[in-house]
Amino acid sequence: MTGTPAGRFRVEADAASRGLTIEIFPRQAANSLVEAAAILGIEPADIVKSLVVKRSDDSFLFALIPGDRAISWPKLRAVVGVNKLQMPHADVALAATGYERGTITPLGSTTPWPVFADEAMVGQRVAMGAGEHGYSLFVQADDLIAALGATVADISSAV
Repeated sequence: MTGTPAGRFRVEADAASRGLTIEIFPRQAANSLVEAAAILGIEPADIVKSLVVKRSDDSFLFALIPGDRAISWPKLRAVVGVNKLQMPHADVALAATGYERGTITPLGSTTPWPVFADEAMVGQRVAMGAGEHGYSLFVQADDLIAALGATVADISSAV
């Protein structure tokens, strides 16, 4: 687990510095988002995927997408104001955030990339990665959005 042992502690420290209340707890491993939701006792829509997206200038952004939805590339490109975006390889995402896939969150990222949150998560209590395998966090989406200064927009589509 390269780079992850301190992950949840970075998340906690970043949340505290922002005055953001989060709950981090251990959980068993899951093989899918649906399985993770069942373990947590929530619906897949209540898990927010933190996706690292690469811009053509080699900078990145976070896209926060509810678990029952998929990123809409045309919508996200329009909101960001660019013609090209892509998902980087896992090693590139790790280098950009300090987190392995499956643990990624904007909280405690080694670089504070801009955050774009899908409007479907507004008003919800959501679960997301906590920076380390075997842990999840719960947070009020509106508080997370405010703490991160995230741009809220329609950036997803139904799957």
